[in-house]
Formats: sequence, structure tokens, C-alpha cells
Amino acid sequence: MAAVSAPLQSEPGLVARLMGRPTSGIGLIVLVLIALAALLAPWIAPYAPAKLSVAHRLEPPTLQHLFGTDDLGRDVFSRMLYAARASLSVALAVVVFSSIVGIVLGLTAGFFKKLDTPVSRLVDAMMAFPDILLAIALVAALGPTAVNVVMALGIVYAPRLARVVRASTLVIRELPYVEAARALGVPTPVILVRHVLRNVASPILVQGTFIFANAILAEAGLSFLGVGISPDIPTWGTMIAVGRQYMDQAGWIMMFPGAAIVITVLALQLVGDSLRDLLDPRLAKDI
Repeated sequence: MAAVSAPLQSEPGLVARLMGRPTSGIGLIVLVLIALAALLAPWIAPYAPAKLSVAHRLEPPTLQHLFGTDDLGRDVFSRMLYAARASLSVALAVVVFSSIVGIVLGLTAGFFKKLDTPVSRLVDAMMAFPDILLAIALVAALGPTAVNVVMALGIVYAPRLARVVRASTLVIRELPYVEAARALGVPTPVILVRHVLRNVASPILVQGTFIFANAILAEAGLSFLGVGISPDIPTWGTMIAVGRQYMDQAGWIMMFPGAAIVITVLALQLVGDSLRDLLDPRLAKDI
């Protein structure tokens, strides 16, 4: 009697697993919608972001201006769409920059025993300062431009990622396959990329979502304090900074960009928490 073999079922991908959970599924959908709105801003926005109409300044939300107008008569809805492009671009650049710096520092400290102490002390010294104060100091020293804001926030958040990468590298460097690669004479850079970095990709991905959320909040905070990106470039933070002067008579100028920040950060946190649960083997057993 011939045995009937059951068809092999492939394990669902990471995106499918995230969509299978209600919280992360909602977070992913929200993030996709926000990203699409930012990318399609030139076609979705009913007005140019810098178009002035002093005759219609401080108008409440209407069918003509869905989110009202600001102190110069500019359409708040249109500015929010373009501000999403700037805020998300800055946050994404911060994630990339901090990841590069953090991975280099973490791998160096975790893999090379002689460099562990000096690199770890450097990371600890950077983390001793409050994030926003260190960012303000760096931006004040470098100048309030988008590139300098990215560099400042990247330097602020790189130590967090460096500590995570270092902790994982300390474990991986003692595993048999790494020792075997060393014994076979595999070059150290190849070992770091092929055997170490690939195995710390999961915690890097999780930390990246949290850094993304924190970078959005930090950029908004810097812009609100007047030390972030130039007010000529619409971001959610600069819109809130402008709206605080008219909070009593035109609260919508602050309310809508503030709500956008809250919704985006909450969606990122939901996705990040689910990624941590799914990618951590210890937590995945309990799901």
C-alpha cells in the first residue's frame, strides 16, 4: 500500500504573520496609507503647500479647506501631506544613519575583545546625556538644516542599536560555526557580514522601528523648539510650532499635525512590538 504524503506547507512570510495579528495588521495598514499619502502628495493635495491666501487666513475646516487654513491662509491639509514627506524622510534617514553607526560600533565591540572596553565606554558616555538635550546641542553646533538634524538624531540613537548588536555579537562569536570559519581562514570581514550580521538582523529590524518612531517625535520636538529644520520646509513639527501662537483661536493648526504624529508613532510601536514577539524565539513560543 503506497503511503500518501501530505503536501508540504510553506511557513507564511513575515508580512503575512504581521497581518495575521490584529494590532500589527492595523499598524501596517496605517503606515502604508500614510506613506502613500506622502508619496502622492503632489496629486492628492488640493493646493500648493506654500500658496498664500491672506483673505482666508485662520478659517476653520470646511469643504473647501478640509483641515482649515493657517495664519497665512495656507491650506493645512495640503501642508500636512507635504509635511509627511519631510517628516518621514528625515526619520527614515535617521534610521539608516544610526543603523550604520550602531552596527559598526556594536560589531566592533562585540567581536574584537580588545576594542570592547573603549567602544563600550564611548557608547555609555553618549547614552549618559538625555536624548533631546544632546540633539539640541548637536544641531546648535552643526546648524539647523535637514542633513544636520539627521546626523544629530542619528548620533543620538546609534548607541541604543550598538548595545543591542554588541550583546548579540558576544554570543554569536563563540558559536561553533564562527569558530570553524576562523579555523578555515575565512577573512574577518566575511565572518562579520556572512555569519554575524545575518544573525543579528532580527533585533536590528525591531530596533529600527522604534528608532523610526522616536525620530519622528524628536524631529517634531526640535522643530517646535525652533532648532530643527527651517520653518520654510513644512514638517509636522514646524506646523505645530506655528500653530501654538494661535492655539486659542485656531486650534486645528496644531491638532491635525499633532494627531498625525500620534497615529504614526502608535502604528510604528504596534508593528515594532509584534516584530519583537515574532522574531524572538523565546517570545514566539508563547504566541
